[in-house]
Amino acid sequence: MPMSQEEAASTCSDIILNSLESAVLVFAECGTLSFANNAAEQLFDASINQLRGQSLDKILPLDSPVAALIRQALQTGFNVSEYGIALESPRISRQVINIQISALPEPAGSVSVNIFSRSIADKINQQMTHRNAARSVTAMAAILAHEVKNPLSGIRGAAQLLEQGAEAEDQKLTRLICDETDRICALVDRIEVFSDQRPLEREPINIHKVLERVKEVSKIGFARNVRINEDYDPSLPMVDGNGDQLVQVFLNLLKNAAEAVPEEGGQITITTSYQHGVRLAVPGMTSKMQLPLLITVTDNGAGVPDELMDHLFDAFVTSKLKGTGLGLALVAKMINDHSGVIEFDSVPGKTTFRVMLPKAGET
Repeated sequence: MPMSQEEAASTCSDIILNSLESAVLVFAECGTLSFANNAAEQLFDASINQLRGQSLDKILPLDSPVAALIRQALQTGFNVSEYGIALESPRISRQVINIQISALPEPAGSVSVNIFSRSIADKINQQMTHRNAARSVTAMAAILAHEVKNPLSGIRGAAQLLEQGAEAEDQKLTRLICDETDRICALVDRIEVFSDQRPLEREPINIHKVLERVKEVSKIGFARNVRINEDYDPSLPMVDGNGDQLVQVFLNLLKNAAEAVPEEGGQITITTSYQHGVRLAVPGMTSKMQLPLLITVTDNGAGVPDELMDHLFDAFVTSKLKGTGLGLALVAKMINDHSGVIEFDSVPGKTTFRVMLPKAGET
């Protein structure tokens, strides 16, 4: 007897879900498990027949942070995401995972749980890469300002004194010394901004006004031949931030995108959205920061070279012939000052930078 369309669609869905490397589980409104794909069976070391119908507290310990997130999603109906959370049970040895929980329209009240396994020995959590970059470049800036800039002033002064009594031919050399010391001082001045440890002056900011200003500046300058698309969430709440710094952050991201896209057919897409339940640990805080405001900048350029992937936010790392490699390092520091997170994904033909920020009143 041939399968009905519904049965065929269900079989196709099971095949797709079972092909995924991430573990996918579905919990009904009452908290019992109704589905688990092959990866979930391997993760929990149990077959679907053993797992189906089990209550959440039978699968995970009551004090499990993963179980708490699933209960939260079942009770509120909101989507929840968590990065770098510990998963452990009698069947599972401790490991660090990323988890996404989404409410399902059918059956009503049920949720899907997507678990991405991670290694505790990961070199760095991608969402926190920019924090380490910001800290290292801040320390470097303080050293450069003191150990480099001060001696340069002495060198320039000595060259100026020599220039006064030098022959015409020698004056070319003293002028060269002055010009080169000025160039190095200008670079140090650019780096000195990283050592500014004053508290950030914040106020409620409409991020769309920031993005519109950035777009206007871009279109009359570096992105005049690039198509910029927008996909904004008009209901987005205010962000607690510094307007000038946020303008500088997104100007840098758009400038990088504009320089990466092809000369013909270059496109940049800016999107804003609200993420329910996204929380990340912030250094210096005992609780996790809610980061619901998501702003993405996507371009159709060639992508980030593989050798730069792990160091993209470090100072002096760049693939540009005339670049200093300070743009993204400065972006990293400013996002860090806003208690936010920046991350990126890149493949040939598509690079996306994602900026996650707290809404006003939560920093």
